[in-house]
Amino acid sequence: MTEIEVKPEHVHDPNTRRIGMLVGVVGILLSVVTIASHRAHTDAVIHRTEANDQWTYYQAKKIREHTSEVALALLDSLAVDPAKADAQRHKLEGARQKYLDDAKQIKLDAEAKDHETEHEERRALRFDLGEGLLELGLVLCSLYFMSRNSLFPVLGITASIAGTLLGAWGFLL
Repeated sequence: MTEIEVKPEHVHDPNTRRIGMLVGVVGILLSVVTIASHRAHTDAVIHRTEANDQWTYYQAKKIREHTSEVALALLDSLAVDPAKADAQRHKLEGARQKYLDDAKQIKLDAEAKDHETEHEERRALRFDLGEGLLELGLVLCSLYFMSRNSLFPVLGITASIAGTLLGAWGFLL
């Protein structure tokens, strides 16, 4: 970040010290919200990966279930000796039911991971918006040192408060 230089003719300006402290506080808030934003994005990616893994596992179970159904259909159509086929039929029906039950639970797990991903993405968006407003507030406050216009710190404080509130909202949810 560029250093802010206080020129000798502005040393006696009472707002210089206050605005300088304000810039420091906004910078600290910005760093906290930025780190939280990065962590929320990382958490969202991790949850998305876990959800994708669960959906892949679900798909594998559904394929196995379907394979068992196909095997049962073939057994029915090709069976010559019903006594021999009954043992295989029982085994295949048990496997099909197991895959069906497993798939139901895996689907619930995958949907829960999807929900966690959406939650983290909403948090990350709040942090991103808060970060942007805090950056805007930092720049606007810093413009006071070049222009000596008191409107810039007022606008900077307003943007910084909005950014801090959005960042706090991200922490609360």
